[in-house]
Amino acid sequence: MTSSKTSRRSTAYRPALAWFAAIGGAWVFVLVTLGAFTTTIGAGMAFTDWPLSNGSINPEGWLENIAMFAEHSHRLSGTLMGLITIALAVWLHKCDARSWMRRLGWFALSIVIIQGIIGGKRVLFDTMSVPGFEMSFGQMLRIPHGILAQLYICILIFIVAGLSRPWIERRIPVSAATRRIGAISIGLLLLQLTIAATMRHNYAGLAIPTFPASTPEGNWLPATWDYRVTLNFAHRIMAVVLSISLVWFAIKLWTDRGASLLMRCGASLMVGLLGFQILLGAHVIWQFRGPHVTTGHVVCGAFLLATTFWLTCLAYRDVIAAKTSST
Repeated sequence: MTSSKTSRRSTAYRPALAWFAAIGGAWVFVLVTLGAFTTTIGAGMAFTDWPLSNGSINPEGWLENIAMFAEHSHRLSGTLMGLITIALAVWLHKCDARSWMRRLGWFALSIVIIQGIIGGKRVLFDTMSVPGFEMSFGQMLRIPHGILAQLYICILIFIVAGLSRPWIERRIPVSAATRRIGAISIGLLLLQLTIAATMRHNYAGLAIPTFPASTPEGNWLPATWDYRVTLNFAHRIMAVVLSISLVWFAIKLWTDRGASLLMRCGASLMVGLLGFQILLGAHVIWQFRGPHVTTGHVVCGAFLLATTFWLTCLAYRDVIAAKTSST
């Protein structure tokens, strides 16, 4: 039985599986967009029950009310994301000979399950107060919910990269220095997105209401400090550090002889997304958190993370293949 199952597994390129994973990778950005828009317009509690919405999977009036539409669409897209992840995990388990790839599939499914539970508890515990904090326990759960979403994107992109033809059929001999700056950039991105999620859900997006300076007088340091101002200022400082790191990573990819043309084009896309993200961040301040530009800022950040993680995965392809060749 076990030998028969093993014989059906292989490391060969499987177009159907690769494209299915890519579709899942695309759908996650629909989910992120709807989640970001729901948070931006404050529609997270458009329905006070869960998992149903007003006791139904098709609540009355949800297509006419923008808050209800945002929240219910987010729930429906999350359900579809869960079904896609289940199918992907099972497909990988049955067909992929690489144990690390099969584990990634189950890890992605675990995150989706945890995300669903956190999202549900965020609604059910919305009125549960926490002594010493302004936010309720349910409102606090929005922060890990947002952070785990970024981790899920990384895992899904890892699966997509590992199933791609370049990964399976070619070596990618980039230098250790290029790999290292890629890993540093990913670490900085995840730190920045954690700060951003914490800032966003503490309503600190306009704690410093001017940009690029921190005061109307043009000072770079805020005139007064509290925890919201600190979060906002940390987000700005991290943006500078991250910009240096990402541009450095792009330069390494452009000049590395082992990088493919696809990776060099990806590096150009990464720099373009970085510039667009900075522009959107400025307009978030200038337009006082307009819902569309704020949602765009969140989604662009997710695209930037996905692109950088994909490039880093490809950079580490030969290292991972060498370490897992026996599994």
